[in-house]
Amino acid sequence: MSYSAASNFGFLQPDWPDLLAEARRAEAAAHADPRTACFYARRTLELAVAWLYRAEGGRGGSLRMPYKADLSAFLFEPSFQQLVGPAVHAKMDVIRRLGNKAVHDVRSVPAQDALAALRELFHVAFWLAQHYARRVGDRPAAGLQFRADLLPLPASTAVAQEQAASRAAQATAREALAKQAQALAERDAALREAAARHAELDAELARYRAEIAAAKAANAAQPATEHDYHEAATRDLFIDLLLKEAGWALDQKRDREFEVQGMPNGQGKGFVDYVLWSGEIPLAIVEAKRSRRSAKEGEQQARLYADCLERSTGHRPVIYGTNGYEHWVWDDTTSPPRPVQGFHTRDELELMHQRRTTRKPLARLPIAASIVERHYQQRAIRRIAETFERDQHRKALVVMATGAGKTRTVIALVDLLMRAGWAKRVLFLADRVALVNQAVNAFKAHLPDAAPVNLVTDRATEGRVYVSTYPTMMGLINEGAGSGQRRFGVGHFDLIVVDEAHRSIYQKYRAIFSYFDALLVGLTATPKDEIDR
Repeated sequence: MSYSAASNFGFLQPDWPDLLAEARRAEAAAHADPRTACFYARRTLELAVAWLYRAEGGRGGSLRMPYKADLSAFLFEPSFQQLVGPAVHAKMDVIRRLGNKAVHDVRSVPAQDALAALRELFHVAFWLAQHYARRVGDRPAAGLQFRADLLPLPASTAVAQEQAASRAAQATAREALAKQAQALAERDAALREAAARHAELDAELARYRAEIAAAKAANAAQPATEHDYHEAATRDLFIDLLLKEAGWALDQKRDREFEVQGMPNGQGKGFVDYVLWSGEIPLAIVEAKRSRRSAKEGEQQARLYADCLERSTGHRPVIYGTNGYEHWVWDDTTSPPRPVQGFHTRDELELMHQRRTTRKPLARLPIAASIVERHYQQRAIRRIAETFERDQHRKALVVMATGAGKTRTVIALVDLLMRAGWAKRVLFLADRVALVNQAVNAFKAHLPDAAPVNLVTDRATEGRVYVSTYPTMMGLINEGAGSGQRRFGVGHFDLIVVDEAHRSIYQKYRAIFSYFDALLVGLTATPKDEIDR
């Protein structure tokens, strides 16, 4: 079926005219106002995801509603990730991140960000139409690809350049988009709540879902030839986004494809995909594998690159591996490889290097008797320390009866880890504001030097111990710092304490525990045999 050449997204017209309207807004702004283009690309994605939850959710559907009705929660609901697959999910997350950056970043948005967002949105829309078009004839042709030449040029290049050069205009545009995003989010939330109240009783919705299921089955029965989703380009774009969110500008030639000598490959040289520098010190390397291969396949090659850099600079870098969907980090001088959700900042990597020589053995340091004096509290702390230090595990669970002093026990543990150089910043999570207030008061009483911060009431203050409810922290994870860099990156905390750690908390808020690269201690009064391991 042929569509108008005025848009890359014309194939959406038969079944998704509302998505087409938003996508065309994004296309129209691509050259003239990249910030607005990224915003509307994210907006189009948000509507597409909401459509999928209506079509595939409800009683008997394949999608489960997440803990919170926002785009990030929708995307990272495990049932949704399974539905769309890793390649399409990565594209969706790129669009989300670029849209968030456009709304919150005070710096100007480059035109290549808008082009990247639209290109990834095209592939997402293509996937949607291929799987859910009501008529097989309405599916886009397999060979269809995104065409940048279809994007309209601004009416006046001079005017566009003048706008781009004006900081005041940029700030005004960003503030206007932020207000618009808030208004649209509030409207969509109200519509979702209204739909949810009537969803299970609405026969029309049931017929609609049956029709969608039939269309999906018909499309599956007549698969199109393989479409090129440009996964390698998405992988590179996603890795760049994650690195820039962690503060790595990647603006030096040596940051990418850095040549090293001494490789045992016959030629004696190799090229490191990314090197993260602090002056002349290589803090970390990133080995990027193909999207369809495991992120850990490059482990040995990355280690050889690290050997070469250590010989030439005298410093051994931390090793990252990624395929764009999965990421792992490995400081092979101190610990085994572990999965991560992104990259550490320069300060965090410098601290990681420093700890190789300054971190003290936990077993040799005394526990503060002024905080905990009971023998079972001190035994619990020693056992956690053994778990982290000797066993090299990163998770521990403390089971204590109510009133046995769990909070004071964990405060003494924090004190021990800080004195030993194992922890610089700590996050304490509770499920109620009253428990947050109690924890803050306890830290102030027993460990005042830690400068405890109540993130529920004071989100801007800096300290060493942060106390928060789960929903507050979920919101803060997605917030930028106004410079494109996240305030709370994956390596911001060295230890996370989970109060009342039980199955429902983990299932609802596991995104927090997966996101941060930190030691994890759970506190519970639940009998051991009832804990879901």
